[in-house]
Amino acid sequence: MSARTRELFALIPASLLVTAGFTAVFVQRDDVLTNLSLTYGAIFLGLCFAAHLFLRVMLKEADPYLFPLVAVLACFGLVMIYRLDEDLAREQAQWFVFGLIAFAATIITCRDYRKLEQYRYVIAVGSLALLLLPRVPGIGQQTNGAYLGIGIGPITFQPAEFAKIGIVIFLASYLRDTRQLLVTGGRTFAGIVIPPLKHLGPLLVIWGGAMVLLVFIRDLGSSLMFFGGFLALIYVATNRLSFPLIGLGMFAAGFWFFANTVGHVQNRIDAWRDPFDRSLFEQVGGSEQLAQSLFAQADGGFFGAGFGQAFTTLQGGDIQFLPAAQTDLIYALITNELGLVGAAAVILVYLLIVERGFKVAMLARDSFSKLLATGLTAVFALQVFVIVGGVTKVIPLTGVTLPFISYGGSSIVANFVLLALLLCVSDKARREI
Repeated sequence: MSARTRELFALIPASLLVTAGFTAVFVQRDDVLTNLSLTYGAIFLGLCFAAHLFLRVMLKEADPYLFPLVAVLACFGLVMIYRLDEDLAREQAQWFVFGLIAFAATIITCRDYRKLEQYRYVIAVGSLALLLLPRVPGIGQQTNGAYLGIGIGPITFQPAEFAKIGIVIFLASYLRDTRQLLVTGGRTFAGIVIPPLKHLGPLLVIWGGAMVLLVFIRDLGSSLMFFGGFLALIYVATNRLSFPLIGLGMFAAGFWFFANTVGHVQNRIDAWRDPFDRSLFEQVGGSEQLAQSLFAQADGGFFGAGFGQAFTTLQGGDIQFLPAAQTDLIYALITNELGLVGAAAVILVYLLIVERGFKVAMLARDSFSKLLATGLTAVFALQVFVIVGGVTKVIPLTGVTLPFISYGGSSIVANFVLLALLLCVSDKARREI
């Protein structure tokens, strides 16, 4: 059975899941069965089938499981958002279509993705500019104390979602050229190789960028995601544990300094340490979201309260019991309704995507392809860790989205672009075997 045929059969569970999910929503709301759920399932299957045909023509040898796994997450996210707000679900469905268009456009334009190396400095500058856009007066938008998005007329999006891809492309290209110099051109101190300053420069630049995000943009989640992705890349490029250890030490030192000197960072730490302190509830970046998230997850238990049974609002919608349930806290909503079993199933799907992404990196023959696949997979995995870890109180809560599930147009489009690049690398790698 060919790779594309396996992909086609793997898409069937996604269409069945979206059909069953909408059926459950309709039964819970009106206690009746309608053909509408079948219609939604057929539309979703049709869109995925169109994407499958495109891949069958353009990337015949690409990994057959990545797209179906993403389809499962996307359809599950649509059902969860529809259960909260029908209008938001329709908007998310539209963004899903735009994401597929961006997915196809990326494959067409970047099928020979190695040409991106020629524009690495342009891509790097553009990515850094995107990160700073939320602080530009007139278009920057502030949410819960963090500058995450920009608004131009009716269009709003989070530039960091696209910047993460550009930064990975730059780092993969840069490390391909300098990884040997980083290993052999340095001095050894206490068993740790310290590279020359001229080659250590990008590490210092990325560290500084992470600190800028932490203080100037006030986006703790993105700073963790970007810097963590860079440490994964430099470890794979050099095979030296000393480099990520140095990077972690630098990030920890910077974080400790700003946590003790910058107000909004201190608020996030205080909320993380004691989310049930009511004096922190009303502060910017306070603990209300985290406290309600923990209550909701505890209420879900092992098997959950039942699909559609979570209380997201009280008193007819006047009080938000679970704030931002469609974005930041959608994992808490999943845990509440489907329990630990359902939440673990969602995490398992993400783990499978990460496993397939790293397998793509292992199969790739050239250094740039290996590093690109590693970086893209690492930032995707870290984004999941940052939001799930924040919601479960493993780390301070941040404002990133749960990929393909949370409501958000820029997130779903950017992650489809990331998926397209991974599949391009996979197709080339599997053809060379």
